[in-house]
Amino acid sequence: MNAASRQPGRVRSSDSPSISSGGAAPSTALATGSRGDREVFTTDELAIVLSHYDVGVIDSIQQFPRGSRRAPKLIVHCDRGTYMLKRRAIGRDDPFKVAFSHQIQLYLATKQFPIAHLIGTRQDNNSMLQWNGSIYELFDYVKGTSYDNSLEATTEAGRMLALFHKLLREYQPEYDPSIGSYHAARVVVQSMDAIPRRLAEVDPHHEQVADLLAFLHTSYDEAALRVNELGLSDWPHQIVHCDWHPGNMLFHGARVVAVIDYDSSRIQQKIIDIANGALQFSIIGGGNDPVQWPEYLDLSRYKRFILTYESVPDCVLSKAEVQSVPWLMIEALIAESAIPVANTGSFARMEGAGFLRMVERKVRWLQQHASELVEKLEG
Repeated sequence: MNAASRQPGRVRSSDSPSISSGGAAPSTALATGSRGDREVFTTDELAIVLSHYDVGVIDSIQQFPRGSRRAPKLIVHCDRGTYMLKRRAIGRDDPFKVAFSHQIQLYLATKQFPIAHLIGTRQDNNSMLQWNGSIYELFDYVKGTSYDNSLEATTEAGRMLALFHKLLREYQPEYDPSIGSYHAARVVVQSMDAIPRRLAEVDPHHEQVADLLAFLHTSYDEAALRVNELGLSDWPHQIVHCDWHPGNMLFHGARVVAVIDYDSSRIQQKIIDIANGALQFSIIGGGNDPVQWPEYLDLSRYKRFILTYESVPDCVLSKAEVQSVPWLMIEALIAESAIPVANTGSFARMEGAGFLRMVERKVRWLQQHASELVEKLEG
């Protein structure tokens, strides 16, 4: 039965009344071959976890090798439907944070917002299963395609963000959300400081990046200062998604059929979401070679995303909010790049120093065209 029809946000282990239930973490195997070092479910673990759900006869199970390698996922085909089973990665498995994320999703489901519906456990219809030290989630499997970079899909992404904000504007969650964002974040500055050491660990002969990091550090601070001077701290706070990008949406043609991944949701100003979404839906890549990435944005998609957002009733931005967008985009771009490079020395499969050089070019372009970006929204 769908957990959205029952009491949301119940955080109770299926085998213990305590949130911090005992027991060792479930044994895991590492996927081999083409899947690389990706965690997978063990046979015993899978049998026990699925026994907690009323899904009928299982016809087949297949790996779903996408997303975090530390969070194994399976597509489970049953006579009652098709589901996605996920074990949360260590570090993303705080029960209260999961409960907050689930509470948002269950609420949105009652408003017919497109999500992948959570499936409740058989015994108590809990939206999460805690077993043997891990947290599991079961979702309705939603078939969809990736973002196709079209203006039509960009329009829908902007409209959906406005609806998301509008539905959650007055919503008061039972659980305390996370705080903070990519704006003026200490972790971003700390990450930039840590990058030289990380790059040296990965490659002792790496490109020297002192000048690059000095520029990014200064640019990040200056962008944050401009946003603060525009009055960000005085703008209303509400629940925001905080990870609004194409990879967190499933499409059918240009229509959004599901918005996924609410783990980053928190209380912030809505412009935090809007600026990051505008960046994510207008940035232009170039494969695995950052040298091939152009510095400019797709201005048509940038404009379409935000103006469509504003076309939704009661979602018009103030003049100050519009003026903050380019500077928040700079902050978001630097934050999204610096943190993973500091952690791993790379960005996805791209070498860290080369990727940051590309980010530098894009930041310079945003700085030089900030007034133009604002004018496109005000005209």
